[in-house]
This record gives sequence, C-alpha cells and structure tokens, in this order.
Amino acid sequence: MASTFNAASGDGYELQMGRWSQRLAERFVDFAGVQHGEHVLDAGCGTESLTFALARRARGLRIDGIDFWSAYVDYARHRLQNADVGDARVSFAQGDITALPFADASFDRVLALLVLHFVADPARGVSELRRVARPGATVAATVWDARGGVVSHRIFWDTAAALDPGAIEQRNRHCTRPMTRPGELGAAWRAAGLTDVRETTLTIRMEFASFADFWAPNEGQDGPIPAYVGSLGAPLRERIHEAVRAAYLDGDPDGPRSYAALAWAVVGLAPR
Repeated sequence: MASTFNAASGDGYELQMGRWSQRLAERFVDFAGVQHGEHVLDAGCGTESLTFALARRARGLRIDGIDFWSAYVDYARHRLQNADVGDARVSFAQGDITALPFADASFDRVLALLVLHFVADPARGVSELRRVARPGATVAATVWDARGGVVSHRIFWDTAAALDPGAIEQRNRHCTRPMTRPGELGAAWRAAGLTDVRETTLTIRMEFASFADFWAPNEGQDGPIPAYVGSLGAPLRERIHEAVRAAYLDGDPDGPRSYAALAWAVVGLAPR
C-alpha cells in the first residue's frame, strides 16, 4: 500500500483534519508561492484545501489534484461543482504519489500538503515530485511536526499511553513518521537533487469551542486517532475519554481552547 493513512470518506476527513488543512494551506502558499498562469500539481490533494487556496491567490491557473483515496477525490470533485475557483482550470484524479500519472517536466509548481508522512516510500514520492517538475520549477511540501509541534495530538496520545500499553506503540509510530523529524524534509529534497533548498516551520493555531468539539473527530474513521479509538473496548474507551477531557479542561470550566500546531516545510528548485 502506498499510503499509511486510514481513509473512509471525504466528510470524515473534513471532520478530522479539514479545518486544520485549510488554515495550514494559506501559510503554505505564503511560503511556497504561486504565480499567475502556472500549471500546478497538488499532490495528495485530499479534500482540496490547497487547491482552493491556490485558486484564490493567482489568475489563470491550471491545477491538477491527485490523491490515493478515491473517496477524497470524489468529495473534491463534488465540492468543486459549487466552489468559486475564479478562472482556474481544476481537475482531480485518483493516483499514487510514488507513481504519478504525468509526463516528465509537466508542472511549473509541485506542492504536497500533509501527505509525505503518510507515504509508505517517501523517498520515491519525492523523486516523483521532482520528475514531474519542469527545470527551474518550485517543489515544496509541508508535514506536521508530529513529535513536538501539535499540542492537541500530544494531549491525546500521551494521555492514552498512560492508560493503555497498546497506545504506546501507536504513539511511537505517530511521533516518528517519516519526514516529521527535524531536517528530514530538507535532506530528502537534497537527496533528490533539488537545489536552493530552504526549510522553515509554519505555525497555526486551532480553536475548539468545547471538549465535545475537541473530541468529536476522534469518533470518525479517518486518520490515526480515530482508528485507535475505534479499536477500543467500551470500558477503556470511556476511561481514555474522561482522562483526555480532564487534560482539556485543565481545572477550568469547559469552553473554548486554542492550541498551537507547527509544521515542517521545505522548498527547492528542480535543476535546470
């Protein structure tokens, strides 16, 4: 399997990660850039957060979005019917980032938002991103700093691991996914032969209206945390739910909370 992400439906992804990816997409475009009239690849497009962010920034774009999961591609196509993408020409297709269905040197800008840490062979994926980039084209990606940067996820995994030995392996896998540790993206870009490589961190904050809002995505089927929660028996699930609730409340009444989330980002140029 080319993807290690648990996928079920576009609605499920939106519940789990949609509002995060929409917010991060804006910061990512600030970093990676886009110019009028470019042909852009949104590799691992998911439910199209990056595609729509790009369409808002520049005129005359041609955007190809590709994702491993057909449910997400179907969701993106449906949403596109009612979306305002200006004069951009947008298409979505199912495909594998490690075997992109595009000719060499097809794109002016090749972007990957929140996908490489779920690719079973990320080095091959990066090689494919470079292959389809025209000489001098920008190739950029961003992934979560899973170990040290996403506060809400550490609240969940550290609490679960304290109550369930089975969660320790899950936490370890989540916090050490490929491309999520310092310098890994930059090293992968250089190994692929990309030039003028720059790395940074992108920071967003995510607001939750209440603990119910914080917990609701865990009840879905898309992503690592819902997959773990769904595997639990009722007694352990309730214990973890209540312990995470206590961590969310921090001794205060239930209500809004805001947590920081950091992502690693890299950009480079395809050699001329």
